[in-house]
Amino acid sequence: MLWNWYTIDACFISRSWHITSKGMFAGSCIGVILLVISLEALRRGAREFDRYIVRQAQLRNQADCRLNPDSSSDNNNGATAVSSNCVASTMTFRPDVWQQLIRAAFHCAQFTVAYFIMLLAMYYNGYIIISIIIGAFLGSFVCSWEAIGLA
Repeated sequence: MLWNWYTIDACFISRSWHITSKGMFAGSCIGVILLVISLEALRRGAREFDRYIVRQAQLRNQADCRLNPDSSSDNNNGATAVSSNCVASTMTFRPDVWQQLIRAAFHCAQFTVAYFIMLLAMYYNGYIIISIIIGAFLGSFVCSWEAIGLA
Protein backbone atom coordinates (compact mmCIF):
# COMPACT_ATOMS: atom_id res chain seq x y z
CA MET A 1 0.00 0.00 0.00
CA LEU A 2 1.20 3.47 -0.85
CA TRP A 3 0.04 6.84 0.37
CA ASN A 4 -2.66 8.08 -2.00
CA TRP A 5 -5.28 10.75 -2.56
CA TYR A 6 -7.62 8.70 -4.75
CA THR A 7 -11.29 9.62 -4.69
CA ILE A 8 -12.98 7.92 -7.64
CA ASP A 9 -12.46 4.17 -8.11
CA ALA A 10 -11.13 3.66 -4.57
CA CYS A 11 -12.26 0.53 -2.76
CA PHE A 12 -12.43 0.08 1.01
CA ILE A 13 -12.94 -3.02 3.20
CA SER A 14 -15.08 -4.96 0.67
CA ARG A 15 -16.05 -5.00 -3.02
CA SER A 16 -19.38 -3.39 -2.22
CA TRP A 17 -17.62 -0.29 -0.85
CA HIS A 18 -16.34 0.74 -4.28
CA ILE A 19 -16.34 4.52 -4.80
CA THR A 20 -17.90 5.46 -8.13
CA SER A 21 -18.60 9.19 -7.63
CA LYS A 22 -17.40 12.21 -5.69
CA GLY A 23 -20.65 12.24 -3.73
CA MET A 24 -20.12 8.64 -2.71
CA PHE A 25 -16.59 9.46 -1.58
CA ALA A 26 -17.81 12.48 0.42
CA GLY A 27 -20.43 10.24 2.05
CA SER A 28 -17.72 7.73 2.86
CA CYS A 29 -15.60 10.40 4.53
CA ILE A 30 -18.61 11.57 6.57
CA GLY A 31 -19.34 7.94 7.46
CA VAL A 32 -15.76 7.45 8.65
CA ILE A 33 -16.01 10.59 10.81
CA LEU A 34 -19.24 9.23 12.35
CA LEU A 35 -17.62 5.81 12.88
CA VAL A 36 -14.77 7.36 14.88
CA ILE A 37 -17.23 9.52 16.86
CA SER A 38 -19.17 6.34 17.66
CA LEU A 39 -15.98 4.77 19.02
CA GLU A 40 -15.54 7.71 21.39
CA ALA A 41 -19.22 7.44 22.36
CA LEU A 42 -18.75 3.74 23.16
CA ARG A 43 -15.75 4.58 25.32
CA ARG A 44 -17.78 7.21 27.17
CA GLY A 45 -20.69 4.78 27.55
CA ALA A 46 -18.38 2.18 29.10
CA ARG A 47 -17.00 4.75 31.56
CA GLU A 48 -20.51 5.91 32.48
CA PHE A 49 -21.66 2.32 32.99
CA ASP A 50 -18.68 1.64 35.27
CA ARG A 51 -19.53 4.76 37.28
CA TYR A 52 -23.17 3.65 37.47
CA ILE A 53 -22.40 0.18 38.84
CA VAL A 54 -19.92 1.62 41.34
CA ARG A 55 -22.57 4.12 42.55
CA GLN A 56 -25.08 1.27 42.87
CA ALA A 57 -22.58 -0.77 44.91
CA GLN A 58 -21.83 2.22 47.16
CA LEU A 59 -25.54 2.79 47.78
CA ARG A 60 -26.05 -0.90 48.59
CA ASN A 61 -23.09 -0.81 50.94
CA GLN A 62 -24.38 2.30 52.72
CA ALA A 63 -27.80 0.70 53.14
CA ASP A 64 -26.22 -2.48 54.53
CA CYS A 65 -24.14 -0.46 56.99
CA ARG A 66 -27.23 1.43 58.23
CA LEU A 67 -29.18 -1.81 58.68
CA ASN A 68 -26.36 -3.72 60.41
CA PRO A 69 -24.40 -1.34 62.65
CA ASP A 70 -21.80 -2.68 65.06
CA SER A 71 -23.08 -3.05 68.63
CA SER A 72 -20.14 -1.19 70.18
CA SER A 73 -20.63 2.43 71.25
CA ASP A 74 -18.42 5.43 70.78
CA ASN A 75 -17.22 6.83 74.13
CA ASN A 76 -17.50 10.52 73.16
CA ASN A 77 -21.16 10.88 72.23
CA GLY A 78 -22.75 7.45 72.58
CA ALA A 79 -23.36 7.14 68.81
CA THR A 80 -23.24 3.72 67.26
CA ALA A 81 -19.96 2.96 65.49
CA VAL A 82 -19.91 1.69 61.91
CA SER A 83 -18.68 -1.86 61.59
CA SER A 84 -15.21 -2.43 60.18
CA ASN A 85 -16.79 -4.59 57.42
CA CYS A 86 -18.57 -1.53 56.04
CA VAL A 87 -15.37 0.45 55.77
CA ALA A 88 -13.40 -2.40 54.20
CA SER A 89 -16.10 -3.30 51.69
CA THR A 90 -16.11 0.19 50.18
CA MET A 91 -12.52 -0.20 48.99
CA THR A 92 -13.17 -2.85 46.33
CA PHE A 93 -16.08 -3.87 44.15
CA ARG A 94 -16.50 -6.81 41.83
CA PRO A 95 -19.29 -6.60 39.23
CA ASP A 96 -21.84 -9.40 39.13
CA VAL A 97 -22.14 -11.66 36.09
CA TRP A 98 -24.69 -9.49 34.24
CA GLN A 99 -22.76 -6.29 34.88
CA GLN A 100 -19.57 -7.93 33.64
CA LEU A 101 -21.44 -9.22 30.57
CA ILE A 102 -22.45 -5.64 29.72
CA ARG A 103 -18.89 -4.41 30.35
CA ALA A 104 -17.57 -7.15 28.04
CA ALA A 105 -20.13 -6.18 25.36
CA PHE A 106 -18.93 -2.57 25.54
CA HIS A 107 -15.33 -3.78 25.17
CA CYS A 108 -16.22 -6.04 22.22
CA ALA A 109 -18.06 -3.21 20.44
CA GLN A 110 -15.11 -0.84 21.01
CA PHE A 111 -12.66 -3.45 19.76
CA THR A 112 -14.71 -4.11 16.62
CA VAL A 113 -15.16 -0.43 15.72
CA ALA A 114 -11.49 0.33 16.43
CA TYR A 115 -10.44 -2.60 14.25
CA PHE A 116 -12.47 -1.30 11.30
CA ILE A 117 -10.99 2.16 11.79
CA MET A 118 -7.52 0.63 11.73
CA LEU A 119 -8.35 -1.26 8.53
CA LEU A 120 -9.53 1.98 6.92
CA ALA A 121 -6.33 3.75 7.97
CA MET A 122 -4.29 0.95 6.38
CA TYR A 123 -5.52 1.99 2.93
CA TYR A 124 -3.24 5.04 3.35
CA ASN A 125 -5.81 7.28 1.68
CA GLY A 126 -5.10 10.83 2.82
CA TYR A 127 -8.77 11.86 2.85
CA ILE A 128 -9.79 8.85 4.93
CA ILE A 129 -6.96 9.46 7.41
CA ILE A 130 -7.95 13.13 7.68
CA SER A 131 -11.55 11.96 8.27
CA ILE A 132 -10.34 9.66 11.05
CA ILE A 133 -8.46 12.55 12.67
CA ILE A 134 -11.49 14.87 12.39
CA GLY A 135 -13.70 12.14 13.88
CA ALA A 136 -11.27 11.63 16.76
CA PHE A 137 -11.24 15.36 17.46
CA LEU A 138 -15.02 15.76 17.32
CA GLY A 139 -15.62 12.55 19.26
CA SER A 140 -13.22 13.59 21.99
CA PHE A 141 -14.67 17.09 22.11
CA VAL A 142 -18.24 15.82 22.49
CA CYS A 143 -17.77 12.58 24.46
CA SER A 144 -14.85 13.45 26.75
CA TRP A 145 -16.29 16.69 28.07
CA GLU A 146 -16.45 15.63 31.72
CA ALA A 147 -15.67 17.09 35.08
CA ILE A 148 -12.04 16.72 36.06
CA GLY A 149 -11.28 16.09 39.73
CA LEU A 150 -8.94 18.48 41.49
CA ALA A 151 -8.18 16.36 44.53
